[in-house]
Amino acid sequence: MLSEPRSGRLAAWGNALLAGLVSPDDAVLAMVGDDAVHRVEGLPGESGPVGLTLALGRLRTLGVTGLRVALPAPGHPLGLSGPPAFNARALDAEEAVVAYGAPYGLVPEVSEAGPAGDVHVEVLWHCLPVREAPPADVPSLGEAERELAEALRDATEVLSRLDVAGSGPVAEAAVDAYRARAERGREALAPGYPPRAVRVLELAQRVALLISVAFENGHGGAVSASEMAARGAALRPVERTARRAQVAAYNAYVEERERG
Repeated sequence: MLSEPRSGRLAAWGNALLAGLVSPDDAVLAMVGDDAVHRVEGLPGESGPVGLTLALGRLRTLGVTGLRVALPAPGHPLGLSGPPAFNARALDAEEAVVAYGAPYGLVPEVSEAGPAGDVHVEVLWHCLPVREAPPADVPSLGEAERELAEALRDATEVLSRLDVAGSGPVAEAAVDAYRARAERGREALAPGYPPRAVRVLELAQRVALLISVAFENGHGGAVSASEMAARGAALRPVERTARRAQVAAYNAYVEERERG
């Protein structure tokens, strides 16, 4: 389970760096996280892959003043604005970063190297042209918070009735243990984000983890075809709502800039 998408880390800390709120070293350390290295290829003016510090500096000179997140899924181009080539690549990766102020986007390609027990993760971000248009289906923070609370309440009622794995205290304990490991030494969002964005992101990530546990731990008490269908019907809208809320939280920095 990866509760924090790489695009979220890059956008959040990239925004803080572009605003001068953090040093380049601190921003890159947060963006890379547990990965071995991140590089960016395809930047205008660069002949090959470059490090994140140089890449963000180059984007700034190209006019980029902020970064948004896209978390698309089949049939749901969340956060994307086109063109089709960029959307297709972002959909394959299930995430992307879309620049604000200049028509560029970044899509990660993740690779692993090394022997078992000592695997190193490397990320190559592909810089591609994007269409300058409003991102698809991204709610405001207020809308995201309200929708998430409603969806979670409805889904919990259905899952509890079906005795589905992921709806009880065992799943809650698993999520708490995972989050304790994942959150050591990191902030929920980078400096410069409003407190409401932090609150929405934390709730959205918790909901996403609960859904992941429910799907990974089998069918629970939902043994009939109809019960399994009901479980899927209950989880899918909540997963979609959680993704929308995450994007709204990560994009809150740019949205506030747009409002002046």
